[in-house]
Amino acid sequence: MVGTFAHVLKHNGFLGLYSGLSASLLRQITYSTTRFGVYEELKSRLSKSKDGPSFPVLIAMASASGFLGGIAGNPADVLNVRMQHDAALPVQDRRNYKNAIDGLIRMTREEGWKSLFRGVWPNSMRAVLMTASQLASYDGFKRVLIQNTPLEDNLTTHFSASFLAGFVATTVCSPVDVIKTRIMSSHESKSLAKLLIDVYKVEGVGWMFRGWVPSFIRLGPHTIATFLFLEQHKKIYRKLKGIDEVDRAL
Repeated sequence: MVGTFAHVLKHNGFLGLYSGLSASLLRQITYSTTRFGVYEELKSRLSKSKDGPSFPVLIAMASASGFLGGIAGNPADVLNVRMQHDAALPVQDRRNYKNAIDGLIRMTREEGWKSLFRGVWPNSMRAVLMTASQLASYDGFKRVLIQNTPLEDNLTTHFSASFLAGFVATTVCSPVDVIKTRIMSSHESKSLAKLLIDVYKVEGVGWMFRGWVPSFIRLGPHTIATFLFLEQHKKIYRKLKGIDEVDRAL
């Protein structure tokens, strides 16, 4: 990780650390809004009891939401991986997309529209794992903390539950993240089975958690900020709409 930072700073300067920012924003607009929106809608429709949906039901809803979000956000995800990976490549191998829109246009023109959905299946599976391990685990941890500790539905509980959810999500998604990144940044087409065999031969079982620390450094604060903002957003929305919070655990 340190070597990568040093390489990027040396050859691209400080701004090189923000390569792919526009693609990352586009990914959040498409991927995150889809999965969060579908999940909250399903949860509100199925919250018929005082205790809300059971944990297995939460996992099922989160998985469905993640799958749809993965498909919706795949084009931006491909761009995000490519633009961030560009800075570590030799100059002659870089794609040099100006921004997310330029990248979408060039990918469609140079590689066909199917390139926008390169790696869509592993990416969608990653989205399923991410959403289930992040959203469902957050609601699960939040419910356990409220029901089994002196904590109430407040900022401390939201922070604790989101921190634990970030840890779970990073661990569960690490193997799929490695596969997704290598498929999307590859210059050659290679089947998933062939890729897994080649990676295992070179790196052994350890490939599954390669980059776990930088992933947690990214995903941990992101998960915490996301849920803290989401909880405050829901609180303000309910107050404006005059909606009573029947179930404080959800």
